Amino acid sequence: MSKAILKSKRMNRVISSNRTKASAANPTLDTIKMVEQALSKISEYSSKNKLWRALPKQVQYPTFKAVLDYLEESNKIMYDKDGTIIWIFVDNPKLKRLIKTSKSLL
Repeated sequence: MSKAILKSKRMNRVISSNRTKASAANPTLDTIKMVEQALSKISEYSSKNKLWRALPKQVQYPTFKAVLDYLEESNKIMYDKDGTIIWIFVDNPKLKRLIKTSKSLL
């Protein structure tokens, strides 16, 4: 009977720790924009840690990783073989103007 109690206590601990981790990794729109602006200005960081330390405000690391996962899924960043974070989102005004003025080949 004591084993069942211990197991249920362990399960409660696991459940409660998962809740705190999930709530800590929910980035706000301001956090996402802050990371995007930092990446778009320099366009390349050699590691996650360097980018994290370069942010103007402190962000919890799990939240920061969630933002990077989102940016990678939305094709705004990519990782090089050595872990370099590269900003690949097209937001160059010259490029936008060229696309608008170019003629279609089809």
